[in-house]
Amino acid sequence: MNKNIYYLGMVSFFTDFASAMITPVLPIFIVYILNDGVDKLGVVIASATFVSYIFRILFGYLSDKFQIRKPFLIVGYFISAISKPLLAFSSTYQSVALLRSVERMGKAVRSASKDSLISTYSKKNESGKTFGFHKMMDIAGELCGAVAVFGIFYFYGSDEDILRNIFLLTLIPGIIGVLIVSFFVQDDTVKSKDKKYKFAKDDFRLFPTLFIYFCFIFFMMGDSFFIIVAKEAGYLISFIPIFIIVLTLTQTLTSYYFGVMSDKKGSQNVLRFAYVFGIFSIIAIKLSFIWFGFIFLGIFTVASLNAIRSYISVNAINKASIYGIFYGGIAIFSSLGALIFGYIWQNFGQSGALIFSLLGTVFVYLLSIIFKNKISKEG
Repeated sequence: MNKNIYYLGMVSFFTDFASAMITPVLPIFIVYILNDGVDKLGVVIASATFVSYIFRILFGYLSDKFQIRKPFLIVGYFISAISKPLLAFSSTYQSVALLRSVERMGKAVRSASKDSLISTYSKKNESGKTFGFHKMMDIAGELCGAVAVFGIFYFYGSDEDILRNIFLLTLIPGIIGVLIVSFFVQDDTVKSKDKKYKFAKDDFRLFPTLFIYFCFIFFMMGDSFFIIVAKEAGYLISFIPIFIIVLTLTQTLTSYYFGVMSDKKGSQNVLRFAYVFGIFSIIAIKLSFIWFGFIFLGIFTVASLNAIRSYISVNAINKASIYGIFYGGIAIFSSLGALIFGYIWQNFGQSGALIFSLLGTVFVYLLSIIFKNKISKEG
């Protein structure tokens, strides 16, 4: 692989190390430290997710229009690095939502340019493998971050002061990521002679596949809700990071494989395979097989993202713009889903939210089968 792929992988490793230190802590912090309901957790998730993804449309467009990649990466990673530690000073779910939105804005600034740069440095017919490697580095960072949190809980406890100090500690890996992208990653040197931006009409043929994915993630319950399920099942706060370790370890071990399979078997086939495991994760959680729920969620997440990113890399003409639209769709559908999950959970209980998720994901999977022949011709 090109050395820039390795450097970008290291940047993601340290950035996601910091992010994963927050993942097992934030739901517990909101629901049990700030004493806000699961519906408020849904608001925080929705606002952060919306900001994280919707602005990727804008920055993907700007990246293509001005043919700029690396500056967006530096700014984006810097925003994320300095905003995470500020969560230590939050006292309301509104302040958490604001800071998470700012932190996710950093991800919005960099994501489309990062994916476009990865695609540029990928070898021919190996985009799936390249994205699989990069996602593996992402998740390896998350795994190490979850292990770090578990170690902190094990040796120092899990009271409010410890949770707030964990937020502060995220500054260290975050800044390391900023330094790597600033001094080691090379910018894209291939510039188009035509400076006038045009959106290619052929890119519209990618939209059916993207839309079905958007619908699936609308109904797909995320890891934050899974954490609350585990907590309400009786697991101690200090034990919660173990579930994140299982989730991220599953993704780390399978990411590269699913990237290679996207190249060999086709991204559409891998995507439909991922949908099945998304459904399995909801069933497992509903039946109180929480361990399997996190494992299946890990497989769904890494297989679907690798497949979609590879699909865009191979088929899109305006890659950064399509990556931006892809992330923008996630913003709308995932944030709406989080709001609805929080509302259903708060008013109809955990069981009602799980049934809603299960019925919705099964429906969308059947829809993907119905359109299988038409979609497969595109991929």
